[in-house]
Amino acid sequence: MNEKYLLALDGGTGSFRAILFNTLGEQIAINQKDWRHKSNPLYPGSIDFDFLNNWELIANCIKELIEKSCINAEQIIGISTTSMREGFILYDEVGNELIAFSNVDARATKEAEFLKTNFPELEHELFLETGETFALSAIPRLLWVKDHLPDIYSKVSCITMINDWISYKLTGVLSSEPSNASTSGLFGLENRNWLTSIAKKFNLKENIFPKVFESGSLISNVNELAALKTGLSTKTKVIAGGGDAQLGCIGIGATQTGQAALLGGSFWQLEYNTSNPIVDNNAKIRANCHAVPRVWQLEAIAWCPGLVMKWFKEGFCHFENELAIQKKISVYKILDEKAQHVPPGCFGLISLFSNTMDFKNLKHVSPTITNFQLDSKKFNTYSFYRSIMENAGLVTYSHLLLIQDLTDEIIEEIIFAGGSSYSDLWCQIICNILGVKLTIPVEKEATALGAALLAGVGSGVYKNIEETKQLIKLEKTFFPDESEHNLYKEIYCRWKEAYPEYLAIADKGLVDHMWIAPGVK
Repeated sequence: MNEKYLLALDGGTGSFRAILFNTLGEQIAINQKDWRHKSNPLYPGSIDFDFLNNWELIANCIKELIEKSCINAEQIIGISTTSMREGFILYDEVGNELIAFSNVDARATKEAEFLKTNFPELEHELFLETGETFALSAIPRLLWVKDHLPDIYSKVSCITMINDWISYKLTGVLSSEPSNASTSGLFGLENRNWLTSIAKKFNLKENIFPKVFESGSLISNVNELAALKTGLSTKTKVIAGGGDAQLGCIGIGATQTGQAALLGGSFWQLEYNTSNPIVDNNAKIRANCHAVPRVWQLEAIAWCPGLVMKWFKEGFCHFENELAIQKKISVYKILDEKAQHVPPGCFGLISLFSNTMDFKNLKHVSPTITNFQLDSKKFNTYSFYRSIMENAGLVTYSHLLLIQDLTDEIIEEIIFAGGSSYSDLWCQIICNILGVKLTIPVEKEATALGAALLAGVGSGVYKNIEETKQLIKLEKTFFPDESEHNLYKEIYCRWKEAYPEYLAIADKGLVDHMWIAPGVK
């Protein structure tokens, strides 16, 4: 009963996870439940967030975790929340949810097109204040609600992001925090607060913004209603959390200015910490508030490297999957062993799926692997597999160059975490392409750890976020091979020229785009 625990609640794109940590930052137990975000057939492009069923799922997930951990709920002294970014919830005046959007909801295409066409300078003005464009912000979707669901819009009294909604369900307190709120397009980077002036500019309600708590701050204790539903204790403190990428940075120790982190999951985010908000005047990459007070981030996103790898494994590696089951090892271990014998550049293969980030013009070709010959000794499962790895590195290299040009700083070390960092081969490929030292933390699923560490800060276990860095352990360090880095720079030049040509084919409608932002043509 003397042992104390910290609970991280993580609402990801594909699942919800409740993860229990001790105060040394060690994972004790995890419970996970998959969830789906369904499209409403009445509204093309819609991807709803089902707040009714998802709250039931969350409550059951927490209750099951406590039960199977065989702990007393009072031993959980702090909870913090994280979630996919850009998704948000709208509430009425008594706090009932009205409507909710997942992060990739794209129903507001016409609203975004209208704004871009009729107010061509407005998006750039918005970007300079918020670091956001219409591609992912809440503004077009709020206008959609106003235009298509006026009865609901008339009742809207508050907006929060999804991680804030989880905190609300536990406490009854509507709140927000800078790291995820800053993805809404309605939040000021410099003052780290909501900008009613932007709402006014778009003729949206100006009084719907909740109080801002910096990440790591106490919101309230778990209330009685939530305690009954989840099995939690009303003595447990709920601490302001943050967006998944920013909490991932905390979980790997990337909390100080000048540090860089690469989070390799379904999407890959390259984050660079700054001491003040830096906005790219060309609007290629976004700017965010970090989940660390008085720290900001430049962020460049590579679309779907992890998802493309998963698709390839499931669609083309049946033999390797069966062999992995027989040997009781990861299928990626088998693929890595074969792919390490494929030379850099994969005999000239060009793999294309994610473009260099262009935040005002976000669009990507359908996944393509090209420039192969009918030679099965060279062009096979393993060279294609390695080509996908290299493509993720080439996109990331383009993002590294953008950040270095914007900041006039040379990045010499990057902390690499997420599921992709389990592969030593992929780590070394990324290291060689980027030409920088790559460090790999022991805890690669860093977002949940970041939430737990914030829970510890807010509940008094740690003095501040910097103190938590002593709990973060590094597992491996990779150093670039200079000759391979020079070779990859040549490969990068070819890739950089090839991508716009393939994108033009998609723009002509001859093939589909993998993804295209609302309002982008």
